[in-house]
Amino acid sequence: MMNVLFLCTGNSARSIMAESYLNAAGGHFTAYSAGSTPTGTPNPFAIKTLEKTGVGVRTGDGGPPASKSWDVFAAPDAPIMDVVITVCDNAAGEVCPVWPTRPGEAAPRKLHWSFPDPAAAEGSDEEKLAVFKQIFGDIRAKIDGLIAERS
Repeated sequence: MMNVLFLCTGNSARSIMAESYLNAAGGHFTAYSAGSTPTGTPNPFAIKTLEKTGVGVRTGDGGPPASKSWDVFAAPDAPIMDVVITVCDNAAGEVCPVWPTRPGEAAPRKLHWSFPDPAAAEGSDEEKLAVFKQIFGDIRAKIDGLIAERS
């Protein structure tokens, strides 16, 4: 099983959608998400997008969706990450914590996938939801590539 951590600044939209989709895809992965400056709650449009696409919210720990600090995953008792993926440019430019590793193993593989922030979308609720669906489609395509790479 490969553990994947998706990072974003607020951990309210892109990272939550990525975590849920990879967990829904099953296979050899368990996904988690976190943020450098978590908002405290997932964006309702992210949750609605996951529900409308049939993915639903699927957290790595099986609990309810939450916006949490990346410090949770730097703790000694945290799950060991194999891959850490930043999904926003702001988080990619920040100094990340040191992630725990398995004895004798290197630090997790780090990737950066740049996606626009759907939470910045303006307009009606329908227009905002359309932006979230577009970004979710882009996230899904990148994750499908990661899954194919592992197969």
